[in-house]
Amino acid sequence: MKRKFIPFADIKTNKAIVVDSTHPNGFMLSHWRGAPTPAAVRDDTSAAIVLNAIRLQLPELELPFVTANHFDIDGFIGVWSLLNPELALEHEEMLRQMALIGDFRELDLNHPLAGEALKLVCWINAKERELFYPPFGAETLPEAEVILCAQKFSYFLREFNNVLQDPDWERGAWEDEVASVLLGYRDMYKPETKLSRFPEIGLIVIETPHPLHYYALFSRTQGFDMVLMCYDQNKYELEYKYTTWVDIATRPTLPRLPMAQLAARLNQLETSGRTWTFENVTETGPLLRLDGANLNREEAYNNPTEREIYTSSIPVSTLKEIIVTYYRQAYQHLKPKYNWTWKEIKALSKVAD
Repeated sequence: MKRKFIPFADIKTNKAIVVDSTHPNGFMLSHWRGAPTPAAVRDDTSAAIVLNAIRLQLPELELPFVTANHFDIDGFIGVWSLLNPELALEHEEMLRQMALIGDFRELDLNHPLAGEALKLVCWINAKERELFYPPFGAETLPEAEVILCAQKFSYFLREFNNVLQDPDWERGAWEDEVASVLLGYRDMYKPETKLSRFPEIGLIVIETPHPLHYYALFSRTQGFDMVLMCYDQNKYELEYKYTTWVDIATRPTLPRLPMAQLAARLNQLETSGRTWTFENVTETGPLLRLDGANLNREEAYNNPTEREIYTSSIPVSTLKEIIVTYYRQAYQHLKPKYNWTWKEIKALSKVAD
């Protein structure tokens, strides 16, 4: 059957397949925490959930309309796949890689299709910024993302087929970002980059000379949900990955815990004149960093290479010890599990505070 994309506001009067979002008047194919996605198709990304549903030919896919309440690469791939199901299954593995790179920033160039997927992701990134507004950029615009994103869907649903068939046709759009990612990816395997893994608390520590593009930086973080980035000159950021904002299906996770007590401990030691700040656990990728309160959501979402990271007075060995000790204590009575609810996470946050 031929399906049609509709703006999210139209779902009130048109029951639709809802991708990477939720709405009571729809059939949900979403990895959002608590979304009523059928167990048989659950997966880590919304695009993968959609592809599973197409493969299983779920009867709910007979609905004629498809929608989403925001534009991002994972959601777009899910919407596009429902409108082009045969082509989607033909390119299934590449689309799955695109969603992983776009949503979790986990580039794995050992996958034979990851390089091509990266080109397509970077093409979407470039065109999104050139023709519309960047991710989270709608916050500064007069209309909301839920309204504005329909324009992005209209453009990319029209243009994506051509670029999918021949990514090199749009080389001028993606080549600069791809080059930046590949240089950073190479840096992640150089001797001066050191990784320390603490699987019992879901933390990986990356010590590397300077900030890198997220797709490179997170390329070695699969299976971990917190990343402590330590750059030269005592420049640091601690981030909860998006993997703990959603329900992932391939492994259990620990819940997010608030960073207030950790920030307070660091501020007791900090003598640079700057303040350790933290974001709420309900943000998509909460950051703990010096003077982070000055960042808007667009800047926080953007690559670390695009924001100023300040020098701390705390030595790297001390910072690592404080953070590892804090989370070992905070998580000592918690076990990883699937499908934490926001209610559970918020209750834990009150206890931790």
